[in-house]
Amino acid sequence: MMDRSYNAVMSRKTEIMKKAVGIDYDTFEKEGIVFDYEAMMREAGYSLEEIKKIQGETGVGNTPIYELRNLTNLARKMAPAGKGARIFLKDEASNPSGSFKARRAATAVYHAKKLGYKGVIAATSGNYGAAVASQAAMLGLKCIIVQECYDSQGKGQPEIVEKARKCEAYGAEVVQLTVGPELFYSFLNLLEETGYFNASLYTPFGIAGVETLGSELVEQIVEKTGKQPDVVVCTNAGGGNLTGTARGMRKVGAEGVKVVGASVNLKGLHMASDTDFNKKSFTTGHTGFGIPFTTNPDRSDVPRSAARPLRYMDRYVTITQGEVFYMTESLAQLEGLERGPAGNTSLAAAFSIAQEMDEDQIIVVQETEYTGAGKHIQPQLSFARDNGIDLHFGNPRDEIPGKSIILPEHPKMIKAVDLDMDKIRQSYVKNMVKKKSDDREFSDEELSYIAVETNLTVEEVKGRLK
Repeated sequence: MMDRSYNAVMSRKTEIMKKAVGIDYDTFEKEGIVFDYEAMMREAGYSLEEIKKIQGETGVGNTPIYELRNLTNLARKMAPAGKGARIFLKDEASNPSGSFKARRAATAVYHAKKLGYKGVIAATSGNYGAAVASQAAMLGLKCIIVQECYDSQGKGQPEIVEKARKCEAYGAEVVQLTVGPELFYSFLNLLEETGYFNASLYTPFGIAGVETLGSELVEQIVEKTGKQPDVVVCTNAGGGNLTGTARGMRKVGAEGVKVVGASVNLKGLHMASDTDFNKKSFTTGHTGFGIPFTTNPDRSDVPRSAARPLRYMDRYVTITQGEVFYMTESLAQLEGLERGPAGNTSLAAAFSIAQEMDEDQIIVVQETEYTGAGKHIQPQLSFARDNGIDLHFGNPRDEIPGKSIILPEHPKMIKAVDLDMDKIRQSYVKNMVKKKSDDREFSDEELSYIAVETNLTVEEVKGRLK
């Protein structure tokens, strides 16, 4: 009998993950902290055109893009004269499972079937579970979704419970767990016992699947307006959304487009804390994932994450929970589009940033998500109130995550707050220093690697190391 204790399973994690993904990550490891990221991405083995074909066979991609004229006009009313960029929205809720993550899942599940796996497993409390379950059903594979769902009192967030139902509707088995280290342990155990494919969010296959979103977005904007967008705003959590979108944009020649990451400000709440778990009203797109995965991306369920947002991010902003709820209502009532909170995080940020830009410029919100019983505003706010959160109208800047949700008294109060990119880059550099096995100086190859990872020059990296 194989030892199934926590320590024994965790000691085998590298081998378990390697077997479950079909990638030998050791082949990409180089000197010291360096690994060959682009070689790993080529391991996906599919060109942009091939991925479009793979996704098209299950109805994924080619989603519409809308100009939000009413929200643009509202932004212009509050902007200085001549300001107020045109706001466009890429409607990823049109994908089969209702979110952009169908793109990641389509590529990953296709690859699993190609390699001969009988089933797929994903550890996710978000839309990705439904996406994997949907694609597995289409391709005739078994599917298990492992969710971090409850606190120790057995309370599950409405949005996560909603997503569990959606996964089960597609025929997946859903394993629901309490918050804590048992998630990764249970996930590894299932991978080893079943021999299924690890349809991780962070494999090269998953990130390559999002590249079609970036390429489509640019091509559609050019077709509609005759020019490329000026700014694209991506809701940022684990970093795959931003990474894949930016890579796809570059592949169709949009290197000059500014890429902005946007997260909900949940500063002070710990995502692995039993007491903090249900004090947040968003399960994704928040700083609890966005900051740690930006400054230390290799913390996922694969040895090396293909999501490297700091390589592509020009700006990183936060928005409050109250502002996202307000923008969700605004999108529905002003534009007739009822969508879930994840994409409305970047929409709230874009509404603010548009007011800084000229009227002839274009800003694009690159995703929406479906909405449902657990994603609507009322169950989310009711759940917050039941957990002792104070709800009222006022100034969103006074909102304290875990204690209050403040809905803006007026749309002019919606303001994206910039995070210090220098501090974020410095934090990444510190994490690289911690990864060194000794006190030696970084080699030239390692310095070049850090420079690419952080969008800095080698000299700037040296300055931060001092």
